[in-house]
Amino acid sequence: MKLNDLREQRALKVAEMRALVEAHKELTVEQKTTFDRLKSEVVALEADEARAQFIEDAERRALGTPVDKSRQDAESRVNVLDAIACQIENRSATGALAEFQAEAKRMGIEPSKGGILVPTSIFEKRATQTTTSSAAIVPDDFKADQFIGLLRNSLIVKSLGARVLTGLRGDTVLPKQTGASTAYWVAEGDSLTESNTTYSSVKLEPKHVGALTALSRQLIQQSNPAIEQLVRDDFAAVVSLAVDKALLHGTAVAKQPVGILNVAGIQTASLATLDWDAIVAMLEKLGLENITPNAIVTHAKVSTKLQTTLKDAVAGAAYLMQGGRVADLPAHVTNQLDAKTGTPDTGRLIAGDFSQLVIGEWGATEILANPYAAGYYEKGDVQLRILHTMDAVVRHPKAFVVADDIAL
Repeated sequence: MKLNDLREQRALKVAEMRALVEAHKELTVEQKTTFDRLKSEVVALEADEARAQFIEDAERRALGTPVDKSRQDAESRVNVLDAIACQIENRSATGALAEFQAEAKRMGIEPSKGGILVPTSIFEKRATQTTTSSAAIVPDDFKADQFIGLLRNSLIVKSLGARVLTGLRGDTVLPKQTGASTAYWVAEGDSLTESNTTYSSVKLEPKHVGALTALSRQLIQQSNPAIEQLVRDDFAAVVSLAVDKALLHGTAVAKQPVGILNVAGIQTASLATLDWDAIVAMLEKLGLENITPNAIVTHAKVSTKLQTTLKDAVAGAAYLMQGGRVADLPAHVTNQLDAKTGTPDTGRLIAGDFSQLVIGEWGATEILANPYAAGYYEKGDVQLRILHTMDAVVRHPKAFVVADDIAL
């Protein structure tokens, strides 16, 4: 049944329950039975609706299309400072924030120990404007539109088509086929040889990333939409950059998702001699594994080398990287990808099909405001804790090839 049909059915049954209660001061036994039946049906419809919503969102994200527009609009109206204020003032959430809490509850997502939930989507804005202090935010003549933020590393991995699974509860196992049956040619009367497919699985397990920060009492009192955006962007920088970095470099030892560079089985290539033949040979490794790459990721120093190295020595030849593309693949440059440490350091380049990366997210990003923390209570300041839970796995390691020997 479609999501809208489920919602309509639920609304009708709730209206029927309301009419039953309002029409009678005291319910008879038969009317109580009717009310209980409707209540059970509403609970069942809410569960069906949560499942349908999860499937719809997962399918849309797998295809790289946006989720329901009305839901996006509702999430965009959630104010981070309002989430903080309702905890400090010990009051219930209101407006869009209350709507999101109710939606999360219907999905079976509950905050831990008095925290409040906010949409993960509001931290995924690809912006570099942020703040590291509050001293210059509220001067006598505050020009929010002229705020000077830090220069941040650009966020890359999610934007390259990684599959995102949201609303996870327990550990998530993805079945995986590792071998195929074999076809045989036989003469008349010969018997076919039996062969079997083989299977394994990959597992997503919750990994937690978070940060502690603080807001001054005056900053909260003087809050306006511009300051709310600065706080939101700063949270995005704290959490999103850490996640993006882990998707490339993460290790289990550091309690992170295992990043692409550390996944067992990824392919390697050499670009020590940086020329067109080496680039083609590197991409050939993907073709031999039936992989169609969708992007190349590198960092600034390698980008400079690619843009200043000719494909051919003849006059008028193109450069290895030209117009933001390498071998007709979009090339993304980010300092989230580190050079390989050595004597001397060498540059890195990753090519592959980034849709083979699966990102799992448990619940929503959680913000907990604590106005009673030691050292903050005395000044009226508020300590904030931001936590996000996720993991990532690569479906087919051979979907990526890495060169880490580029002379810089």
